[in-house]
Amino acid sequence: MLSKSRFLAGLQCHLKLWYQCFERELIPEVPPSQQAIFDAGHEVGELATQLYPGGILIDEPYYQHKQAVQSTLKAMQDPDVNAIYEAAFIYDGVRIRADILERLGDGSWNLVEVKSSTSVKDVYYPDVAVQYYVLEGCGLKIDRAGILHINNQYVYDGLNLNLESLFSFGDLTDQTISMQPEIPGQLEELKVMLAEDGAPEIRPSRHCHKPYDCEFWDHCTKDMPKFWVYDISGIGQNKLDELAGMGIQAIGDIPTSFPLSQIQDRIRTSVTNQQEFISDQLKAELNDVEYPVHFLDFETIGPAIPRYADARPYQTIPFQWSDHILYEDGNLDHREYLCNEDKDPREEFTQTLLDVLGTEGSIVIYTSYETGVLNSLIEHFPQYADELQSVIDHFVDLYAII
Repeated sequence: MLSKSRFLAGLQCHLKLWYQCFERELIPEVPPSQQAIFDAGHEVGELATQLYPGGILIDEPYYQHKQAVQSTLKAMQDPDVNAIYEAAFIYDGVRIRADILERLGDGSWNLVEVKSSTSVKDVYYPDVAVQYYVLEGCGLKIDRAGILHINNQYVYDGLNLNLESLFSFGDLTDQTISMQPEIPGQLEELKVMLAEDGAPEIRPSRHCHKPYDCEFWDHCTKDMPKFWVYDISGIGQNKLDELAGMGIQAIGDIPTSFPLSQIQDRIRTSVTNQQEFISDQLKAELNDVEYPVHFLDFETIGPAIPRYADARPYQTIPFQWSDHILYEDGNLDHREYLCNEDKDPREEFTQTLLDVLGTEGSIVIYTSYETGVLNSLIEHFPQYADELQSVIDHFVDLYAII
């Protein structure tokens, strides 16, 4: 059986779909970071149902799809049910669970797919289109179909969530209808592939990360050489295809006549000669600092649903800083701040950070992430703007150097 998620997997890569259907033991354990994203999505989905009151949840798990279909049909026959959450349907060998079906007075329905993102992404178009295909195939009349997503311009007042402002609806009805002629052919192609005796032969490449990182990446790349051509900085798909056509997988096997950029050529030379590259400018760059030298790092959260007053969805909230202080005599000191309470930590974070950094010395960071965090604090706390800007002015970005 296909499902909405399997359909989308097949559009990305036939081999990904094959593994999901026939070699599920290859699926790695979900890491905590990815589980946190899933949990945030579930939280957003549950909150979204409050915008469609008077509904009923079809709570059978995914492996009880037939029972869920029967519960859905029963809910549809009850005119007092204004909406159905996780409605289950099956048509043309495809199972779906629609996030929200909103009943309209004329007997038609609105299809609402809830996403925790802040915009309507291209990958959502086939997501909605295949659901529309199944629903219409089951005899439902769909009036509107679209994406209910987070509005990242909404500012929480700290008291009550305004769901009308927190969510935005992107109407994809016209696009969804225009995609319907493609769906049967796409489904048939996937079914034919799944009926083959063996897995399709597909080479891992850029498509493995678009639109989503494939869970089988480690498995598909386990036999690649240590210095694989895919890992060359900035190399494009066309050149990867050209190298594959030449039968070249290892960086050290790339002929000197093959055109590469300056940095890519440096990588090829280093791998070929088995010798690291150290620029003659590096020492001067690293020595261009003022003591004491601060090595600064932040940790932050960015909840989809804002927790604290004057915060937006996904706004970066810093809750921890760490500062290793290197003095000119070689001594090293360490200072830190960590908020252990469920409260808005931003002002305490700012005050303690400014107290430790003072006004002297270079502040070493890695990438511009810390700069973005401080700029957000400047926007939120204009009274600290001059001091925070002074901190930014003392930043030395090691990433830019390296």
